[in-house]
Amino acid sequence: MPAEASFIAAFLVGLLGGVHCVGMCGGIVGALTFGLPADVRASPARVFPYLLAYNLARISAYILAGALMGGLGSLAMDLVAFNAAQQVLQVLAGLFMVMLGLYLAGWWAGLARVEQAGGVIWRRIEPFARRLLPVRSPRQALLLGFLWGWLPCGLVYSTLIWALASGSPAQGALLLLGFGLGTLPNLLLMGVFAAQLGRFLRKPVVRSLAGGAVVLFGVYTAFLPLSHFSV
Repeated sequence: MPAEASFIAAFLVGLLGGVHCVGMCGGIVGALTFGLPADVRASPARVFPYLLAYNLARISAYILAGALMGGLGSLAMDLVAFNAAQQVLQVLAGLFMVMLGLYLAGWWAGLARVEQAGGVIWRRIEPFARRLLPVRSPRQALLLGFLWGWLPCGLVYSTLIWALASGSPAQGALLLLGFGLGTLPNLLLMGVFAAQLGRFLRKPVVRSLAGGAVVLFGVYTAFLPLSHFSV
């Protein structure tokens, strides 16, 4: 898949994953917002720069992780036949996308086990994040947002598997940039309009449409290298 198409697809996965973002990160955004000084909380215009700092730093963490995974994929392709490794990794990425879509739609909860496995890393990072609370400056918000980016999340992990199949650090970073930008509208709006957005994204029809779209994309991602292989 061309880099531009992959970027757009990753953006759409992040955007559609807003259903998951509300459930996964809604409490975090709410706690961070309500932990700000009272004079800041009183004005949405003053809260917004903090929310932007949290989320831009979070996306920076995603980009770093994407570059690392892309580098690992590149190493794997150098060690074995390039085309074979790329096809296997892309099929794996597609399967993770299918599992992610089922998870988003509420049809299958197996991906939650992947998030639990990631808790091993988060337990080492979380004490550093706790020391930054309560947030009193944009600089603190940036540091906390970067640490927040390593929170266990099946949505992120599935996209990282996709980055692994990209075959280069630059492509892996680009994929996670697209994904992160896709999550940005939901999480920025959630900090200001949490109740309204939460009610909308928790509707079964919205969850089903979002999850179904991601499943279809995963099937396409997995099938593409298989079709080339059959030819």
